[in-house]
Amino acid sequence: MKLLQCYVDNIITTALMEDINYIDAAADNLIPEDHKSEAYYVAKDDGVVCGIEIAKRVFELAGGNVDFNIILGDGTKVKKGDIIAELSGSTLTLLKGERTALNILQHMSGIATATNKCVELVKGTNASVTDTRKTLPGLRALQKYAVTVGGGKNHRFNLSDAAMLKDNHIDAYGGITAAVAALREKIGHTVKIEVEVRTLNELMEALNNNVEIIMLDNMSCEAMHEAVEITAGRALLEASGNVTADNIRQVAETGVDIISLGALTHSVKCFDISMKIRK
Repeated sequence: MKLLQCYVDNIITTALMEDINYIDAAADNLIPEDHKSEAYYVAKDDGVVCGIEIAKRVFELAGGNVDFNIILGDGTKVKKGDIIAELSGSTLTLLKGERTALNILQHMSGIATATNKCVELVKGTNASVTDTRKTLPGLRALQKYAVTVGGGKNHRFNLSDAAMLKDNHIDAYGGITAAVAALREKIGHTVKIEVEVRTLNELMEALNNNVEIIMLDNMSCEAMHEAVEITAGRALLEASGNVTADNIRQVAETGVDIISLGALTHSVKCFDISMKIRK
């Protein structure tokens, strides 16, 4: 997955404008323009690095004149104490870009780390781990990129990618059969239909309408196992709702094809990384 540079630059610019506004009241009044320093990024925990190229770009946009040497790139598993990158150059740029670069790097590495943990937990099963649309406004592509770095896969990026009938669509329109029939008359041949079901009876109704993907919403593992047997490969089955690292293995062993977790992006813990200036 390759992030569009103008998209990345827009996020960085917005973040820098928010953080610096007009001036850095401390650095601009304290540090001469020609002052130079050396610094490094150090991991404060075990995890997966993600967003290091974006962190590098922050310093380019924050003033430049910084050499940013990446030692451990995206997707690298690191241990506490590992040096991730070394920086040298303008002290003013290092100080002005520090927080913005770390905010992005820590958040993306947190997502990659959490995703990788889930991916490791379901190894040997049929299930793949995916994200959802429960992302932070404006950061969706960064967050979804981080999921792939952690070994997961992306669910749809937006409402245009697939016709997904959630419970509110179905309840508002009057049922699965009616909603699917109406959709098939209007959507193009490249658009897949996914239907969310809450019971095994709804599952059978969705199967009778030949939808490509069925989401099993908040079902017990026993019900999901039965759903897998009923479906018998006629549609992809996605488990969603109340899935955590504690129960994801049990969910995967039901035989579902996909496990989606909103927590990978909407409430993930940042991965602890520090920037230290060498004295």
